[in-house]
Amino acid sequence: MRLFSGKIGAIADDVVRGLTSDGDIDVVSEEEVRLDIEAVLKEYLRMDREIAEEAKNRMEVRGLGYSNLGRVKSQVSKERGAPPSDEILPYLLGQILNMLFHSNNVEEIYTEDLALRTKITPILKKHIDVEEKLDKEVRSKIRNMQDGTAAFEVEYDKVMSQMKRKRGLEK
Repeated sequence: MRLFSGKIGAIADDVVRGLTSDGDIDVVSEEEVRLDIEAVLKEYLRMDREIAEEAKNRMEVRGLGYSNLGRVKSQVSKERGAPPSDEILPYLLGQILNMLFHSNNVEEIYTEDLALRTKITPILKKHIDVEEKLDKEVRSKIRNMQDGTAAFEVEYDKVMSQMKRKRGLEK
């Protein structure tokens, strides 16, 4: 699972629309609550980029190959108290709920924490699971190449970047 910067606005819109239309929350300004949710998501992306850069720097200093990136990134995440890659969804849910409960832009919350989690989870999943779908599509486009080879990796990255740009997931 991965959060793309191009999906942040759509996630914020869907969360605010879903919670306000169902009467789960009253807000001072929907736009301000959207901006608050976007700030939470952008902060996560900033933190994730910093962790990736730190991991790459450590690998370079230690002379490790690219195959160690996941392990080193996991180690840096743990040191910084960031969620592991398989716990992004619960982390983001917690951050968004924390923001809703403490935001000056949310007047009242009528729904319990668990019910809010239940409503927000499918929204996040819908936008975060995009990477798995993209991976399958990219692999189908380059199925004539052998997986694991250098040529495959280069072509995979090229096709993935093209598809992300085309869908507004990367700038």
